[in-house]
Amino acid sequence: MSPFRLMAALAALCLLATIPQASAQIAGARRDLGGGFIEFLYNGGQPAGPIAGARRQGAPAHAAPAYAAPTSPAHLRASHGVAPDLEPVRPLVSRPAEPRVQREAAPVRGIDPRFLPQQVPYQTSHRPGTIVINTAERHLYLVQAGGTAMRYGVGIGRPGFGWRGTKTVTRKAEWPDWRPPAEMLRRRPDLPRFMAGGPANPLGARALYLGSSLYRIHGSNEPWTIGQAVSSGCFRMRNEDVIDLYGRVRVGTKVVVM
Repeated sequence: MSPFRLMAALAALCLLATIPQASAQIAGARRDLGGGFIEFLYNGGQPAGPIAGARRQGAPAHAAPAYAAPTSPAHLRASHGVAPDLEPVRPLVSRPAEPRVQREAAPVRGIDPRFLPQQVPYQTSHRPGTIVINTAERHLYLVQAGGTAMRYGVGIGRPGFGWRGTKTVTRKAEWPDWRPPAEMLRRRPDLPRFMAGGPANPLGARALYLGSSLYRIHGSNEPWTIGQAVSSGCFRMRNEDVIDLYGRVRVGTKVVVM
């Protein structure tokens, strides 16, 4: 055999001897790398490290992960190089829900529940939309169709100031100003001559003016007086009730006081 052929035969034998070793190394890399076999080839046969989320074939699904994220600020600073004077970002906290407005009016300072507003059966010859005030009952009725009415509690005139008759709503006002009439000022000279509208105003949140008289259906900043005879002839209601009534009637509404 010539020297050239001898050298070629020896090279072939060496190549055949290295193939099983390389095959075993590649197979082991595939087992350890999962989807990272391409990285193994590009790194010259050196594993690039574990792949996030990969696990060995046959390992239980509930096995603990190889890496657990640190949770404490100190651990975060040590693991991720956070500056010692900085704290990790805290998660956003959702704002608490705003409380809902309670539609049902709660009794205030001893108000009898029968003076709270409610829809009731009511038979009358008056047309729907008419206001009927029964001073004996201390109730105001807003007549509705179908033999019903919205009923509200009212405060009425004290002895000597009560009256009966028929009037018309000639004006409506929201948070009205108050100017005590001359007759009241003669009895109560200590009263202010003018008070701007607002929560402290005796006329309350709304006022319905009755004809050309000094009488009104109005709100009150003293809701515990509803159902009593304490006024100078006006009809007072709780603010929430007069607001409701105000939205249901219009100027020109007939008012019957009995």
